[in-house]
Amino acid sequence: MKSGLTRTPCIGVCSTTSVGDSICRGCKRYAFEVIQWNAYKDEEKESVLRRIEVLTTQIMGDKFHIDSEDALKQRMKAHKLPFNEALSPYCWINTLLQKAPLDRLQLADFGIRVNAQYAQIALQELADTIDKELLTLCGAHFERYYAQMDSYS
Repeated sequence: MKSGLTRTPCIGVCSTTSVGDSICRGCKRYAFEVIQWNAYKDEEKESVLRRIEVLTTQIMGDKFHIDSEDALKQRMKAHKLPFNEALSPYCWINTLLQKAPLDRLQLADFGIRVNAQYAQIALQELADTIDKELLTLCGAHFERYYAQMDSYS
């Protein structure tokens, strides 16, 4: 397993504890995962992070192209943006869109660009669309794999 994978995915945009959302708008963990995170074994944390990584990469890979992973990593560090190097760089882009001032953000400086079919969309609108798509995908995953477990109890 990748080094550092089990550290918390929290990026300081928690909506489960502050607003009561069932899925965190920042890290995309389910509320029960946020609450129980410190009690999880490494394997459980890795499972949660792998799920988030797969769902995030699915959404972000459609919308962005990474020209330089190194530039992305270096700029994230330079701007002191929280990201987990053990996860896909597409997860880093998602954090960037949530934490950076989008009105001043120059994606090329981070070694990334918007794919052609989304290039005419304002970055804030694209970030909002991505957030909605990720929350929908996470919600569908929850309904499929966790909600049914509750009905068997």
